[in-house]
Amino acid sequence: QDAGGQARVAFAGYSGQAYAPAGDKSRYVLPPQFRKAVRDSSDGRVLCLAKHDRWNCLVGFGLSRKAELEEQLDREEERATRLGQDFDRETRSSQLNGFVEIPFDDSGRFVMPEYLRGLANIGDGLFAQGGGRFFTLWNPAELAKMGDGWAAAKAACEALVGEARK
Repeated sequence: QDAGGQARVAFAGYSGQAYAPAGDKSRYVLPPQFRKAVRDSSDGRVLCLAKHDRWNCLVGFGLSRKAELEEQLDREEERATRLGQDFDRETRSSQLNGFVEIPFDDSGRFVMPEYLRGLANIGDGLFAQGGGRFFTLWNPAELAKMGDGWAAAKAACEALVGEARK
């Protein structure tokens, strides 16, 4: 329960897809199902965004994920050691913790820093794809370049962009 005696809902992760066109002045809207999940996992209205380490998109999550990052580092280091691979903990820690905390209003509007938009080539809209502990934000054209494993996400993106343009 929270301080007001309300029952707290356990964070269930990020799922689903949504498309949101860009607004004026680099404003975007966090789609409702992702907004609720971020709010639940952030204990407020704070969106964490960073460049994904392998894909040309952004990764988003709530503040609760911060606690998991050190555990993730431990797992990655242990795996590298077990496989006899080099592991630069400081570099990887900087990558994982290099996210920016962005406030959003009750309607989900937030201003995305220009450098993040540039890193993921995000322009006049963004496609959100649930990923469990995180979600990804894509320029639809960048998502379209992904392989066959992304067929369902690409189809959903195409349909949602089409609906938004009607």
